[in-house]
Amino acid sequence: MARSRLVIAIDGPSGAGKSTVARAVALKLGLSYVESGAMYRAVALVALESGTPLDDSAALGAVAARANFRFETSASGNRLWLDGRDVTEAIRSAEVTHAASIVSTHAVVRKHLVERQRALGAAGGVVMEGRDIGTVVFPDADVKLFLDASPEVRGRRRLKDVHDAAGLSAEAVLAEISERDRRDQTRDVSPLAPAPDAVRIDTTTLAADEVVERILKIAGAAQRNRDPNGGMATQPPNR
Repeated sequence: MARSRLVIAIDGPSGAGKSTVARAVALKLGLSYVESGAMYRAVALVALESGTPLDDSAALGAVAARANFRFETSASGNRLWLDGRDVTEAIRSAEVTHAASIVSTHAVVRKHLVERQRALGAAGGVVMEGRDIGTVVFPDADVKLFLDASPEVRGRRRLKDVHDAAGLSAEAVLAEISERDRRDQTRDVSPLAPAPDAVRIDTTTLAADEVVERILKIAGAAQRNRDPNGGMATQPPNR
Protein backbone atom coordinates (compact mmCIF):
# COMPACT_ATOMS: atom_id res chain seq x y z
CA MET A 1 0.00 0.00 0.00
CA ALA A 2 1.38 3.41 -0.97
CA ARG A 3 2.30 5.78 1.84
CA SER A 4 0.01 8.77 2.15
CA ARG A 5 2.59 11.04 3.83
CA LEU A 6 6.26 11.83 3.39
CA VAL A 7 9.21 9.84 4.65
CA ILE A 8 12.22 12.12 5.16
CA ALA A 9 15.55 10.32 5.66
CA ILE A 10 18.45 12.25 7.16
CA ASP A 11 21.85 10.56 7.37
CA GLY A 12 25.32 11.65 8.31
CA PRO A 13 28.16 11.20 10.80
CA SER A 14 28.13 12.07 14.49
CA GLY A 15 28.05 15.81 15.17
CA ALA A 16 26.72 16.83 11.76
CA GLY A 17 23.55 18.23 13.35
CA LYS A 18 21.12 15.47 12.33
CA SER A 19 19.17 15.25 15.59
CA THR A 20 18.65 18.98 16.07
CA VAL A 21 17.62 19.49 12.47
CA ALA A 22 15.44 16.37 12.19
CA ARG A 23 13.51 17.25 15.34
CA ALA A 24 12.88 20.81 14.13
CA VAL A 25 11.75 19.66 10.68
CA ALA A 26 9.40 17.09 12.20
CA LEU A 27 7.81 19.65 14.49
CA LYS A 28 7.35 22.20 11.71
CA LEU A 29 5.73 19.64 9.40
CA GLY A 30 3.73 17.82 12.06
CA LEU A 31 5.57 14.55 11.46
CA SER A 32 6.93 11.94 13.84
CA TYR A 33 10.65 12.07 14.60
CA VAL A 34 12.64 8.86 15.00
CA GLU A 35 16.28 8.96 16.06
CA SER A 36 17.50 5.55 14.97
CA GLY A 37 20.79 5.96 16.79
CA ALA A 38 18.94 6.13 20.11
CA MET A 39 17.76 2.57 19.52
CA TYR A 40 21.34 1.33 19.17
CA ARG A 41 22.26 3.30 22.28
CA ALA A 42 19.42 1.64 24.16
CA VAL A 43 20.66 -1.82 23.19
CA ALA A 44 24.14 -0.78 24.31
CA LEU A 45 22.75 0.47 27.63
CA VAL A 46 21.07 -2.87 28.30
CA ALA A 47 24.26 -4.71 27.33
CA LEU A 48 26.33 -2.65 29.77
CA GLU A 49 23.79 -3.02 32.57
CA SER A 50 23.50 -6.79 32.09
CA GLY A 51 27.19 -7.45 31.53
CA THR A 52 26.62 -8.68 27.99
CA PRO A 53 29.94 -8.74 26.10
CA LEU A 54 30.01 -6.21 23.27
CA ASP A 55 31.55 -8.81 20.96
CA ASP A 56 28.77 -11.39 21.55
CA SER A 57 26.61 -11.00 18.44
CA ALA A 58 24.03 -13.60 19.43
CA ALA A 59 23.46 -12.14 22.89
CA LEU A 60 23.26 -8.59 21.57
CA GLY A 61 20.85 -9.73 18.87
CA ALA A 62 18.63 -11.23 21.56
CA VAL A 63 18.65 -7.93 23.45
CA ALA A 64 17.64 -6.06 20.28
CA ALA A 65 14.94 -8.61 19.40
CA ARG A 66 13.10 -8.34 22.72
CA ALA A 67 13.50 -4.58 23.28
CA ASN A 68 10.31 -2.51 23.23
CA PHE A 69 10.88 1.06 22.00
CA ARG A 70 8.56 4.06 22.20
CA PHE A 71 9.46 7.58 21.08
CA GLU A 72 7.75 10.73 22.32
CA THR A 73 8.31 13.87 20.24
CA SER A 74 7.94 17.33 21.76
CA ALA A 75 9.34 20.83 21.32
CA SER A 76 11.91 20.11 24.03
CA GLY A 77 13.21 17.02 22.28
CA ASN A 78 12.66 13.32 21.81
CA ARG A 79 12.21 11.00 24.75
CA LEU A 80 12.86 7.29 24.39
CA TRP A 81 11.12 4.69 26.49
CA LEU A 82 12.70 1.24 26.59
CA ASP A 83 10.56 -1.55 28.02
CA GLY A 84 8.49 1.06 29.86
CA ARG A 85 11.54 2.92 31.26
CA ASP A 86 12.57 6.42 30.24
CA VAL A 87 16.20 6.06 29.13
CA THR A 88 16.54 9.44 27.42
CA GLU A 89 19.35 10.68 29.65
CA ALA A 90 20.95 7.31 30.40
CA ILE A 91 21.76 6.61 26.74
CA ARG A 92 23.74 9.86 26.36
CA SER A 93 26.67 8.98 28.58
CA ALA A 94 30.15 8.71 27.10
CA GLU A 95 30.27 5.02 28.06
CA VAL A 96 27.03 4.23 26.23
CA THR A 97 28.09 6.32 23.24
CA HIS A 98 31.27 4.27 22.89
CA ALA A 99 29.44 0.97 23.42
CA ALA A 100 26.77 1.88 20.86
CA SER A 101 29.41 2.40 18.16
CA ILE A 102 30.48 -1.23 18.73
CA VAL A 103 26.97 -2.66 19.11
CA SER A 104 25.92 -1.09 15.80
CA THR A 105 28.53 -3.07 13.87
CA HIS A 106 26.77 -6.40 14.56
CA ALA A 107 24.64 -7.51 11.60
CA VAL A 108 22.05 -9.29 13.76
CA VAL A 109 21.48 -6.16 15.85
CA ARG A 110 21.05 -4.04 12.73
CA LYS A 111 18.65 -6.60 11.26
CA HIS A 112 16.30 -6.40 14.26
CA LEU A 113 16.47 -2.62 14.58
CA VAL A 114 16.03 -1.97 10.85
CA GLU A 115 12.82 -4.01 11.02
CA ARG A 116 11.60 -1.82 13.90
CA GLN A 117 12.55 1.36 12.07
CA ARG A 118 10.72 0.31 8.93
CA ALA A 119 7.63 -0.46 10.98
CA LEU A 120 7.77 2.99 12.60
CA GLY A 121 7.82 4.67 9.19
CA ALA A 122 5.70 2.25 7.18
CA ALA A 123 2.71 4.61 6.94
CA GLY A 124 4.85 7.67 6.22
CA GLY A 125 4.61 10.91 8.13
CA VAL A 126 8.06 10.53 9.65
CA VAL A 127 11.45 12.20 9.78
CA MET A 128 14.02 9.51 10.56
CA GLU A 129 17.69 10.16 11.06
CA GLY A 130 20.71 7.93 11.38
CA ARG A 131 23.48 6.52 9.26
CA ASP A 132 21.71 4.15 6.87
CA ILE A 133 18.16 5.47 6.63
CA GLY A 134 18.30 6.56 2.98
CA THR A 135 20.47 3.63 1.89
CA VAL A 136 19.00 0.67 3.80
CA VAL A 137 15.99 1.45 5.98
CA PHE A 138 14.06 3.58 3.49
CA PRO A 139 15.84 3.54 0.11
CA ASP A 140 12.50 4.71 -1.35
CA ALA A 141 12.20 7.71 0.99
CA ASP A 142 10.56 10.78 -0.54
CA VAL A 143 13.40 13.00 0.67
CA LYS A 144 16.97 11.84 1.28
CA LEU A 145 19.56 14.09 2.87
CA PHE A 146 23.14 13.62 3.97
CA LEU A 147 24.49 16.13 6.48
CA ASP A 148 28.20 16.53 7.11
CA ALA A 149 30.62 19.00 8.70
CA SER A 150 34.31 19.31 9.37
CA PRO A 151 35.67 16.93 12.04
CA GLU A 152 36.65 19.88 14.26
CA VAL A 153 33.15 21.35 14.23
CA ARG A 154 31.58 17.95 14.78
CA GLY A 155 33.90 17.40 17.73
CA ARG A 156 32.85 20.66 19.38
CA ARG A 157 29.18 19.79 18.89
CA ARG A 158 29.63 16.32 20.32
CA LEU A 159 31.44 17.72 23.36
CA LYS A 160 28.34 19.78 24.14
CA ASP A 161 26.06 16.76 23.69
CA VAL A 162 27.85 14.30 25.97
CA HIS A 163 26.13 14.44 29.35
CA ASP A 164 29.14 13.35 31.39
CA ALA A 165 31.70 15.39 29.45
CA ALA A 166 33.56 16.51 32.60
CA GLY A 167 37.24 15.78 32.10
CA LEU A 168 36.90 15.15 28.37
CA SER A 169 39.11 17.27 26.13
CA ALA A 170 38.31 18.45 22.62
CA GLU A 171 41.17 16.24 21.43
CA ALA A 172 39.65 13.17 23.10
CA VAL A 173 36.25 13.81 21.57
CA LEU A 174 37.79 14.39 18.13
CA ALA A 175 39.67 11.09 18.45
CA GLU A 176 36.44 9.33 19.43
CA ILE A 177 34.64 10.83 16.44
CA SER A 178 37.44 9.77 14.09
CA GLU A 179 37.24 6.22 15.41
CA ARG A 180 33.44 6.23 15.12
CA ASP A 181 33.72 7.46 11.53
CA ARG A 182 36.16 4.64 10.77
CA ARG A 183 33.83 2.01 12.24
CA ASP A 184 30.76 3.41 10.51
CA GLN A 185 32.38 3.76 7.11
CA THR A 186 34.17 0.39 7.04
CA ARG A 187 31.67 -1.98 8.69
CA ASP A 188 30.47 -4.84 6.49
CA VAL A 189 26.76 -4.19 7.05
CA SER A 190 25.15 -0.85 6.13
CA PRO A 191 28.30 1.30 6.08
CA LEU A 192 27.87 5.04 6.45
CA ALA A 193 27.60 6.57 2.97
CA PRO A 194 25.24 9.01 1.27
CA ALA A 195 22.55 7.50 -0.93
CA PRO A 196 23.30 8.20 -4.62
CA ASP A 197 20.25 10.47 -4.83
CA ALA A 198 20.67 12.17 -1.46
CA VAL A 199 20.97 15.95 -1.21
CA ARG A 200 24.23 16.67 0.58
CA ILE A 201 24.42 19.62 2.97
CA ASP A 202 27.65 20.78 4.61
CA THR A 203 26.61 22.22 7.97
CA THR A 204 30.09 23.41 9.02
CA THR A 205 29.25 27.11 8.69
CA LEU A 206 25.45 26.90 8.82
CA ALA A 207 23.18 27.55 11.78
CA ALA A 208 20.62 24.85 12.53
CA ASP A 209 17.71 27.04 11.40
CA GLU A 210 19.40 27.63 8.04
CA VAL A 211 19.67 23.86 7.49
CA VAL A 212 16.05 23.42 8.57
CA GLU A 213 14.86 26.00 6.04
CA ARG A 214 16.74 24.28 3.23
CA ILE A 215 15.16 20.96 4.14
CA LEU A 216 11.67 22.45 4.38
CA LYS A 217 12.01 23.75 0.82
CA ILE A 218 13.15 20.34 -0.41
CA ALA A 219 10.31 18.62 1.46
CA GLY A 220 7.79 21.09 0.06
CA ALA A 221 8.91 20.32 -3.47
CA ALA A 222 8.68 16.57 -2.76
CA GLN A 223 5.16 16.98 -1.41
CA ARG A 224 4.09 18.97 -4.47
CA ASN A 225 5.44 16.23 -6.71
CA ARG A 226 3.36 13.69 -4.81
CA ASP A 227 0.25 15.87 -4.76
CA PRO A 228 0.33 18.60 -7.43
CA ASN A 229 -3.08 19.91 -6.32
CA GLY A 230 -2.32 20.04 -2.63
CA GLY A 231 0.12 21.56 -0.24
CA MET A 232 2.17 20.47 2.72
CA ALA A 233 -0.53 19.77 5.23
CA THR A 234 0.56 20.11 8.83
CA GLN A 235 -0.83 17.56 11.27
CA PRO A 236 -0.09 16.71 14.90
CA PRO A 237 2.89 14.35 15.20
CA ASN A 238 2.19 10.63 15.26
CA ARG A 239 3.04 9.21 18.68
